[in-house]
Amino acid sequence: MNWKEILKKSVVSAEELEGMPGVDVDEANRVAEVYPMRINPYWLSLMKTAGGPLQRQAVPSAAELMDSPLLEDPLCEEKDSPVFGLTHRYPDRVIFLVSNQCALYCRHCMRKRKVGKHLGTVTDATIEAGLTYIEQTPAVRDVILTGGDPLLLDDEKIDAILARLSEIPHVEMIRIHSRIPATLPMRVTEELCAMLSQYENLWINTHFNHPDEITPEAEKALRLLNRTGAPLGCQTVLLKGVNDTPAVMAELMRKLTKNRVRPYYIHHGDAVKGTGHFRTTIETGLAVVKGLRGHLSGLCVPAYVIDLPGGGGKIPLLPESILARDEEKLTVRGYDGKTYTYPL
Repeated sequence: MNWKEILKKSVVSAEELEGMPGVDVDEANRVAEVYPMRINPYWLSLMKTAGGPLQRQAVPSAAELMDSPLLEDPLCEEKDSPVFGLTHRYPDRVIFLVSNQCALYCRHCMRKRKVGKHLGTVTDATIEAGLTYIEQTPAVRDVILTGGDPLLLDDEKIDAILARLSEIPHVEMIRIHSRIPATLPMRVTEELCAMLSQYENLWINTHFNHPDEITPEAEKALRLLNRTGAPLGCQTVLLKGVNDTPAVMAELMRKLTKNRVRPYYIHHGDAVKGTGHFRTTIETGLAVVKGLRGHLSGLCVPAYVIDLPGGGGKIPLLPESILARDEEKLTVRGYDGKTYTYPL
């Protein structure tokens, strides 16, 4: 089967998981009515352990409906959105949503409010509005294509967006952020990579969270992407019960660099409604990163960052960043010199 046929056979109802160890069908269906479920056959084949790290990321849990103090959009992407699907927070870069579909609907998704839902539907018109805004905003030099997953678009659509962006004189860098190499690696075809290789200002950031995601199929996808000439990076989310130990994170970082993927960020879990059961303590994150330093090459050690509520942006968690703390919150200095409060 090609990637589109595989995607069509995705599990979208918990009844299709009947009998799978560790799955409560009624619970999963109740959650999926609020936050959609999609598990494609490839990922389903990797879910070997009941409650294991890959199942935990894919199967809806009742805990997703039990963290009401958290917010749907704590990073205020909508506040910084001049047109639908485009966030302009930092002076020189924008986040541009070109799809609201993913090959796997990750339960920890920071855009649960949009992904797979009608509310977040991306159309030709919304993409055109984003492109027009970028064309008319000379300060923008860096465009991040995200979603959903940009690589779920057809090759021709991706090519058209990249070509349009490449014609804008002030756009110096285009980044594709995609989880496809982990969740549906057969989408990374020779044809796709031949098209991507035409764009010299392209960077690609992948998203792997656990070493078991780096399968032979994923490694093949990464080899193909490396041949495009685009530098490859990885953003990993720190997830309770998935990768919150130094040993697991170290194995993941080793596998990434073995496949010529540079670890970029470890994201502390955002305070997004529906994801609270994945969030660790700050101490856990600092201990994980500390466990990497000295045991791995510096190339293997990503920055540990938090994305500040209220649109403060990402900052590394370093001693000089933390101004004060108590049991409920951190007081942190952002990149702009302002003080922000981060809930624990």
